[in-house]
Parts: sequence; structure tokens; C-alpha cells
Amino acid sequence: MMGRTHALTGWCAGLAVAPTVGASSVHQAVAFAATTAGFALLPDLDHPGAGASRLLGPVTGALSWLLRRLSSMLYAVTKGPRDERHRGMHRHLSHTVLFAAGLGALTMWGTRAGGWYAVAGVVLFGLLLAADALGDWLLLVGAGAVVWWARTASAAGELQELTGWLGVAVAVGCLTHCLGDSLTEAGCPFLFPVPIAGETWYELRPPSFLRFRTGKRVENLLVFPAFVVLGVLLVPGVWQGLSGFFEQISVQAGAHP
Repeated sequence: MMGRTHALTGWCAGLAVAPTVGASSVHQAVAFAATTAGFALLPDLDHPGAGASRLLGPVTGALSWLLRRLSSMLYAVTKGPRDERHRGMHRHLSHTVLFAAGLGALTMWGTRAGGWYAVAGVVLFGLLLAADALGDWLLLVGAGAVVWWARTASAAGELQELTGWLGVAVAVGCLTHCLGDSLTEAGCPFLFPVPIAGETWYELRPPSFLRFRTGKRVENLLVFPAFVVLGVLLVPGVWQGLSGFFEQISVQAGAHP
């Protein structure tokens, strides 16, 4: 998948999951979803040309280098008899459920230890990742949301309520990335280390007629637009508002035949 599609599907997944972890207000749901959107791009840190690897210059560049080396070493010692003969850098370690769970657990521990400052840092990093894929306009929207939040709610208090649970947002974002990549032609070995057909790094993918090529017509003309609509409808209050609006129109139409 392209970066913008990863970010958008992460946003939708975050809005869908937010109520289950207690992020029920608009402010909390948006912060949770923004984090999920950003971290839906993080698994591609294992590619030197990805936005996540270039985001903070030498800092994320060094993390990308380290991740690729760790992934390559892990692949070398765990590959099965039918796994492909390559270095195992891109779409390996960071594209697994284990990586998502581990990073989520680390985030949960870090935000609990650091309080709302750590939470704000994770949310900001997620927002920067998402903006890199979707456009700088997202930063302007985010800044406006922060100002609105500060005027209408206790931002620090609501962020504090997300402490710990933000690890779920990080894990969901990474997992959403894996699921998205599994729909492409290349597939994704996200069930590592479960052995399948002699492969420890088995690339899961649907039947050929359900796969699509990254950046081609299906993704650009169908998948991305569909998630744009879904991403708006999932924002707390939007669906209820639209339902009430159409119900009012229906009542008025019935009253004036």
C-alpha cells in the first residue's frame, strides 16, 4: 500500500477501536486515531526511502538502519527450509504481530511512566508521521484542534486518561499496516514465527482476484476514496448528525407532499 492509504486506514481503525478503550470524547478519539494513523506507517521504517525513515533526518535514519540489521539477523536464524533466499530486511521484523505487540507494550509502559507529557509526545510523533503521508494540511488541522481542545476541555486531563491505552493505538496502527500489505501482490509475513508450508516467514495474502498492486487503479480509485468517506463517518457525532439531518428532511418531505 501507499503511505497515504496506510495512514488513512490507520485513522479509520483508530476511530473504530477508540470507544473500546474508553476514548469516548471527540478529543480523545481524534488523539487516539491520529496516533494510530501515524503508527500505521511506522513498519516501513525498515525501508531507507520510506517517509518514516526520513521523518526526523539522522535520528529516524539511524533507527531505520538498526531495524534493518536486526530484521536481517533474525531472518537468518529463523528462516524455514522453503523461505526465500534474501536478506530479510524490508517487510519482515517490523511487519509482524510480534513487533506490533512489542512496540505497543513499550508505549504503554512509557506513557504510564511519563504521564501526559509522554502521551503528548507519542500523539505528536504519530501526527507528524501521518502528515508526512497525507500532507501538511493535517498539521494545520491538528494545530486548530489543539486550540479548540484547550478552549473547550482540560487537554492535560483528557490526555492523562489515555495514558497506557495509547499503546493499543500504536499496536493497532502497526497491525493495520500489516493487514493492508497482506492485500497486495507481495503479501505480508505478519504471523511470524508460525510455520506455514515450510516457511517461517510465510507471506499471507488473499486469493489473486482480491489482491491489488500498490499505487495502481484499485488503490487510487476504490480503496483510498472508500476510506476517505469512512474516515469522516467514524468521527464521533458525525454519523448521528447525518442521520438526524436526513431524518428531518424525510419528516419535512412527508409533511409537504
